Amino acid sequence: MLFSQLPEDVLYHVVSFLDHRSLCRLSQVCKSMHRFVNRDAVWRKIAKEFLNTGITRDGTDIYPHIPLKDRVKTAQNWFNGVCKRASPLKWKTKLLPWLQLDGDTLFLSQAANIGAYHLHQGTRRLLRNPFQIYSGHQGDVCRFAVTDSNLISGGSDGKILVHNRRNHVSLELSGHNQEVNCIDSKDGLIISGSRDRTVRIWTLTSSSPRDTIPMYDRVWSVAISPTLSSFATGTACCENFSPLLIWNVERRSCVMEWEEPHDSTLYCIQTDGNHMIASGSSYYGVVRIWDKRQTKCLQFFQLSSDPVSSPVYCLRFSSSHLYAALATALHSLDFKQSPIYIR
Repeated sequence: MLFSQLPEDVLYHVVSFLDHRSLCRLSQVCKSMHRFVNRDAVWRKIAKEFLNTGITRDGTDIYPHIPLKDRVKTAQNWFNGVCKRASPLKWKTKLLPWLQLDGDTLFLSQAANIGAYHLHQGTRRLLRNPFQIYSGHQGDVCRFAVTDSNLISGGSDGKILVHNRRNHVSLELSGHNQEVNCIDSKDGLIISGSRDRTVRIWTLTSSSPRDTIPMYDRVWSVAISPTLSSFATGTACCENFSPLLIWNVERRSCVMEWEEPHDSTLYCIQTDGNHMIASGSSYYGVVRIWDKRQTKCLQFFQLSSDPVSSPVYCLRFSSSHLYAALATALHSLDFKQSPIYIR
């Protein structure tokens, strides 16, 4: 009996002992083995050990439309820092931009407006002109969140606007008396934090806040848990209170808190849900890639060459690209280059 004629369950067991290089060599043996080895089921175990392949810690696949073998190829470039740099958008006035990625759409805030840009499906390059602009704030947009049906923005005018992405109707939520520095939304729940030292909890069915929590310090970041049962807040660390807190949504009570152990500021972070973290620094436009299994920084990218440094105000990444917003430009890192080991 030939190796390729073994029962599939036996084949799966055998190839589970192979690394990615051996699998690629096996796929070159014959057409039947090539078809078998290219299946996602063969690569799933290996993909979970690589950076940013879309397989999260709990086994969820974030990018099911991309073959796992291709994602493992690209993951080697993330690990080795192999990428092509570009600046698809530049602007003359210095801004504090914010980014969100939703499939093939990139949302970018510039002053009082938020532009929605198409990403080319193959190259992920940004089309220069936005196909949709969301506006309505009387001041700059500080932060915004994107859901399947809405774009929710908080501005320096103290207002929160809920833009319906389908019919382009906007709902205004008023409650903060100073700029809304941060906002997050999931499944109809909205949580905002402000310079007025409060956190407010909203729903899409009411224009006034459901609850208000005094924070005694400026609130710079909020994040709702996937279960909607809790949310985290980060404050300015200017008062004698723990800056990082976790709150119970229903009881509106603090359930955990941590002190800030570092002096430097990380303006933004994102994780792949498994081993990788990307962080943006407050100085010199620096982006770092981290592997949580290692104690040192894995890769280092200085995006800005200007004499006057700009923080990385926001970054977002997909399976193959990282986008970072600095004061005067949007930068992109394309990791979908020629693979190093896998052919």
